[in-house]
Amino acid sequence: MSGYAYFGSLFLFAFLANLSSSIQQQAPNYLDHVCPNTTTYSQNSTYSSNLINLLSTLSSNNLFFSSGFYSTAAGRSPDVVYGFFVCRGDLSPEACRDCVVFAVNDTLKRCPERKVGVMLYDECTLQYADHNILLGTSSLQNGTTGLLISNTTNVTSNEQDRFRDLVLSTMNQSATEAAISNKRFNATKANFTGFQNLYVLVQCILDLPREECFSCLQRIIAQLRTEKIGGRVVVPTCNARFELYPFFNKTILRTPPISSGGEGGKSSVIIIAVVVPIAVLIIIFVAVCCVWAKQTKTIYETELLAVDKDDITTAGSLQFDFKAIEAATDKFSEYNKLGEGGFGQVYKGTFSSGVQIAVKRLSKTSGQGEKEFENEVLVVAKLQHRNLVRLLGFCMEAEEKILIYEFVPNKSLDYFLFDSTLKSQLSWAIRYKIIGGIARGILYLHQDSRLTIIHRDLKAGNILLDADMNPKVADFGMARIFGMDQTDAKTRRIVGTYGYMSPEYAMYGHFSMKSDVYSFGILVLEIISGKKNSSLNQMDGGTCNLVTYTWRLWKNGSPLELVDPSFGDNYQTDDVTRCIHIALLCVQEDVEDRPNMSEIVQMLLTTSSIALAVPRQPGFPFRSRHGQVGGAGPSNDLSSLYSIDDGSITVVTPR
Repeated sequence: MSGYAYFGSLFLFAFLANLSSSIQQQAPNYLDHVCPNTTTYSQNSTYSSNLINLLSTLSSNNLFFSSGFYSTAAGRSPDVVYGFFVCRGDLSPEACRDCVVFAVNDTLKRCPERKVGVMLYDECTLQYADHNILLGTSSLQNGTTGLLISNTTNVTSNEQDRFRDLVLSTMNQSATEAAISNKRFNATKANFTGFQNLYVLVQCILDLPREECFSCLQRIIAQLRTEKIGGRVVVPTCNARFELYPFFNKTILRTPPISSGGEGGKSSVIIIAVVVPIAVLIIIFVAVCCVWAKQTKTIYETELLAVDKDDITTAGSLQFDFKAIEAATDKFSEYNKLGEGGFGQVYKGTFSSGVQIAVKRLSKTSGQGEKEFENEVLVVAKLQHRNLVRLLGFCMEAEEKILIYEFVPNKSLDYFLFDSTLKSQLSWAIRYKIIGGIARGILYLHQDSRLTIIHRDLKAGNILLDADMNPKVADFGMARIFGMDQTDAKTRRIVGTYGYMSPEYAMYGHFSMKSDVYSFGILVLEIISGKKNSSLNQMDGGTCNLVTYTWRLWKNGSPLELVDPSFGDNYQTDDVTRCIHIALLCVQEDVEDRPNMSEIVQMLLTTSSIALAVPRQPGFPFRSRHGQVGGAGPSNDLSSLYSIDDGSITVVTPR
């Protein structure tokens, strides 16, 4: 046997042996678990049932294993259970799934009857609690939310300063790259000595905005004990680790090209002679698998859609069975009907496992084909943020096109805000939290998501409230899924909602991210006042709305007259005044004068350190700069322009 043939056989044997061993599921490397005994539940309780449903959902939702992160909740207050998993960014979807499934089983053994559980492994982290773990700043002092692990071996005393500088500089560079990456993940290596490399990994959860990701990583990097040769910090929203050995998949690192010439040239020839036969065998193996899969396709046939080079998801993993949806909604009964809008009807559904969903049954007049519809669902389903309603999947059968969303229990903001009795449940503290959450959700759509999305129908009816009254922006992808020029019996043109549209959009059809900013300003004024923008249109001969009324109060120096009387004296005057100020900046007539959503979030977060500009003349949808009534396009008939229902328009462009 020749030398080349010998090496080829040896490598092929090693490859096949490795392939065989990888088929067997390996238990993840256990690190630690935390389950405080301060809060417990009893067997057969509602909380126990909700926890089982939550863990079942986390371990069975194939869509999110490819992204490595999924958060959800089960049940209703006071027995609601929140949970999420995070997989290390270099893992395959299969390895992520295996770790999560193992963690779900492990937590039931290690944390019996505990309301809070944290399972930590090298490959993944699983957490659940009776409160929303992802809200607020994580604390390392709280044993339920953070963990610091250090190697027991110290760096030699004469190398400690150089090692600390190398760790911190490499960590900070990785944190910067992770914060701007789509996967919120970065792993790298740096040379420490002639024969030792430093390996670094940092990661944030996917729905964390760039600034918050970087801030989280900075906080935990500062906690690392750099006098040790390795260590890690894990908190709910981010984690960081360093070691003097490769603890992640090194194939994700960029490697230098193989040099040619001399002995190196001979090595290249040997490597090529070995690798090429193996590569050919792998290609043949993959081709056979593809042919077999094509011959045995079912309704769950897999179609790959690459939104970007780092993220590929299958349509089959999102597809639900129509009979299961029918059973969950009791055949779309009126009893389960939650609402109706221009895109179709919405129903509450409950699977046999107890998991609740919201089912949107789209109008049957959509002109999209099946593949186009699947692709649109895949695009929208990839958008994940705590302040967006999550699209879980879809169902298609005959003329049926159905979307499945997470169920948000507390209906929409307008249900509470504009009801004379229910509005008292929305204290100023809750409304202030809602304003901030909406701002972060829209910022994600505008800037931090994989796509640039302009909602174009931001209003109280499209803000849903979860069990803790946290806001979730809804219908941000409906127009993309349904078809931009779609019409049905209810609306002639689905383009927005009267009272929320910016003047340049209402009169000329011009829209941008600043159109959403205008709508956000209107929404803030409604949240503060508890009144609809159109509710004041009977004043002053029908020329007054909430914007003109607020502007008049501001000019008169009495903005607090806008405040909802249901607050009584239970509100912070500085916070309310600042929110009114921000809202007036958002509704300015000149588009360039309005702040962007990033600036708005900063204004809301830093309540006093950022001085606000003086607001200028607001824009009104029916008044042009010359005081004339405007129209859209060639027609001045605005009646055809407005949506009279809950339909949303979304414009999506790739980043």
